[in-house]
Amino acid sequence: MALHPRPRFILVETSHPGNVGAAARAIKVMGFSDLVLVRPRFPDVLSQEETVAMASGAADVLTRARVVEHLSEALEGVVHLCATAMTPRDFGPPARDPRGHLQALAEPVETAPPMAFLFGSERYGLSNEDVYRAHVCLSIPTQPDYGSLNLAQAVQIVAYEYRQQLGGFSVAPRTAEHQWADAASVRGVLDHWQAVLERVGFLDPQAPRKLMPRLQQLLNRWQLTREEVHILRGMARAVDESAAPRPPGLPPETTLK
Repeated sequence: MALHPRPRFILVETSHPGNVGAAARAIKVMGFSDLVLVRPRFPDVLSQEETVAMASGAADVLTRARVVEHLSEALEGVVHLCATAMTPRDFGPPARDPRGHLQALAEPVETAPPMAFLFGSERYGLSNEDVYRAHVCLSIPTQPDYGSLNLAQAVQIVAYEYRQQLGGFSVAPRTAEHQWADAASVRGVLDHWQAVLERVGFLDPQAPRKLMPRLQQLLNRWQLTREEVHILRGMARAVDESAAPRPPGLPPETTLK
């Protein structure tokens, strides 16, 4: 068995339009689009205002989604079916966690046979009859005393785990505005501010105590970006240019009038 690049997500007897929209959004952000609804509570759920609002930009997934009357219609072409359930059944397909099961499958193949994930209704989950049609029953590990997941949340987790096994998405490179500042840049900020603080009398170079090391720790906690370095350097220049020259020999704590 191999991972198909475009798995199908099947929702059985959904009752809340918002969950349908949120599920469409969940699969789209993971790069998927094949959504099928089996006997939803509202036949026009794909076009309802709440559905579209919760899809939040995934209207194309809703447009391509299908509504069918029987599960067998939704399973056409599917070779490997993964049902989802909060608790394993005493009888039926083996229970696995999503990550473990998907990791055990072969490498992604463009021509791999179609796979599908089956999700039950918000109130009742999947019937035993539907679960028995699956090759495996996926159970998302949760806190034992409270394992109830919202339908769209469950769809998001499964879609994420599947995408990870397909290779995931690389994190977009940070723009210059959001790239981390290196140690030399941070040191430059500190040196600049040290000179300004000495000039305005806030820092006595003869008794600096631990002011600059503390500022160093403060900047380290901030994890400055390059843009933030430019801002701090600009602030230092502005303070330096606007400050009146301090008379020589005046104690740092003396206020200029």
